[in-house]
Amino acid sequence: MRIDLHCHSTASDGTDTPAELVKNAAAAGLDVVALTDHDTTRGYAEAIAALPEGLTLVPGAELSCRYDGVSMHLLAYLFDPEEPALLAERELVRDDRVPRAQGMVAKLNALGVPVTWEQVERIAAGGSVGRPHVATALVELGVVPTVSDAFTEEWLADGGRAFVEKHETDPFEAIRLVKGAGGVCVFAHPAAAKRGRTVPESGIAEMAAAGLDGIEVDHMDHDADARARLRGLAGELGLLVTGSSDYHGSRKTVSLGAYTTDPEVYGEITRRATGAFPVPGTGGA
Repeated sequence: MRIDLHCHSTASDGTDTPAELVKNAAAAGLDVVALTDHDTTRGYAEAIAALPEGLTLVPGAELSCRYDGVSMHLLAYLFDPEEPALLAERELVRDDRVPRAQGMVAKLNALGVPVTWEQVERIAAGGSVGRPHVATALVELGVVPTVSDAFTEEWLADGGRAFVEKHETDPFEAIRLVKGAGGVCVFAHPAAAKRGRTVPESGIAEMAAAGLDGIEVDHMDHDADARARLRGLAGELGLLVTGSSDYHGSRKTVSLGAYTTDPEVYGEITRRATGAFPVPGTGGA
């Protein structure tokens, strides 16, 4: 089985619609794909309706969190999307994305960059607006050559000249909420140092004690040393080890299935979840 547990659609900052994502996942030879858009589940219905036969969809979300001043992401799988407490927190985070992006536009304007909010809205196309949409606007304007080049201190990286903070959930509260909704929690790309400061291993240990299920080890932002270190840490803490592409369509260069999760780990994730179930494809629309 080929299992990719971290993918994005136009419901947040990917460039594939949910329907295109599942069709492309099947074409890439995947057996299981997770839809983990940022702080939203709005892509579920379209993805399920288009799900090809032979492909299983894992409903999930990537939650925006902050640990001791460090931004981090928590992958939540197979939770009840209508559970009130977790739904309210996701909406709070998602709603704060608009004024945050508008603040980044204002900062860029003050730096002499002629980006407009209308341009960012067009790029987001109704998805949960985030820094990648602002970064795409910078690419369109020729300010930077690629989206990745916008995530520097000069522009949009944490603490950068045009960076604006947003509401982010305390990870211990996020773990509690996801567990309360019957879901499973995995720390996304915990050693992605090029994105900014990372959570120390002591913090990961604290989260493990609070109910964190796993850490995403095999990821494009982790080099071989980081993967070996994280794999050892997972063993020490009794955490599951996942791997995934963090696919964003054409917004990133990584391909679907570039990194995958062991079938036994996937089986354990599904065994632990009680809020929702993987959805097998029956042919789609």
